[in-house]
Amino acid sequence: MIDTDLFIKNLITAGYTHLCVVPCSFASEVINGAINNSDKITYTPCASEAVACSVAAGLKLSGQRPIIIVQSSGLTNLGSCITSLLKPYKVYIPIIVSWRSYSAGESEIQHAHLSTNIKSLVRSYGYTSDIFSSTDIVHAMRQIKQSESCLQILLLKKNSFSPLSLNPQHKIELDQYLKRSMFLSRLNSLFSDSNNLFIGTTGNTAREMYSFMPDTDNFYMAGNMGGALSVGLGAAIAGKGVFVCGGDAEFVMHMGGLTTAGRYKDMQGSLTYLLFDNFSNKSTGGQRSYQEHIDYAGIAKSSGFEIAYDCCKTLKDFETNLEPAKGKLKFIRILCSYDEITPRPPAADILQSKLNFKQK
Repeated sequence: MIDTDLFIKNLITAGYTHLCVVPCSFASEVINGAINNSDKITYTPCASEAVACSVAAGLKLSGQRPIIIVQSSGLTNLGSCITSLLKPYKVYIPIIVSWRSYSAGESEIQHAHLSTNIKSLVRSYGYTSDIFSSTDIVHAMRQIKQSESCLQILLLKKNSFSPLSLNPQHKIELDQYLKRSMFLSRLNSLFSDSNNLFIGTTGNTAREMYSFMPDTDNFYMAGNMGGALSVGLGAAIAGKGVFVCGGDAEFVMHMGGLTTAGRYKDMQGSLTYLLFDNFSNKSTGGQRSYQEHIDYAGIAKSSGFEIAYDCCKTLKDFETNLEPAKGKLKFIRILCSYDEITPRPPAADILQSKLNFKQK
């Protein structure tokens, strides 16, 4: 594997200026290295892959030297920007995409398709692909340099970089908050006999729901990050009482879902959006999400949510505000920490969870 600290130093020496990133666990060491060297190279976390690509394009056109880093499941989100901006305008930017493998029981089902078809997808964009070197730092730097003059995507395999932790000043401290699992357990006890459907966004939220909400009707959405609210909206329009269990990084990825939901008043069902804010990207390394500037409840209100509660910290506050409002859109932001390790739901149970849309 490549020495991460040396790799970051090589990027800085070569004159690369920004890493435009949607976090991925395969690149967590590189992200940590950029954050640790923020005075010399800028870590630019982006809400979605299309945003990362567009920001990088603006930087490149302005004389900077950005690098785009995303995970394989986000390559499709990158596609429109690649084919309608980078390619026709001949904007050449190094793009590193994790190549997630798939093994039943050990991987998220969202990675199954692209684990064998990613090269075909890259070709369909009019790009070539190359496996990013995991052993030769000189060759790795040569690959990045080459990507500044041709249409090429570099595929990053697991464990390509040596372990590298964040420096202490960049680590986030969440000891003051209750774990998300405590709030999920309360949902389980309150709604075990209800007709409500609980939709969990991709990542650790859905995993924790599987462990701590065994008695509710749940849908574990392993992929489609940013789309949980819209899936919930469809179910609410169809008459379901819906709780969407989302997160801070998920909230910003496809914010059009908020404004779309705001168009629908007096639905047959109800829709409550529970935003569990742990200020971090837990499933991709635990780095800060850098979203302290966002007024989540204010955005929800201005998007059309009639009821919005901000900063629930205790189980009492949480329970007080939970009652679904039929035909209404409700938003609740919960400040929380998280359990370090939560097992991934078996693929069979994830697929089976779709049946809960038709239950009761």
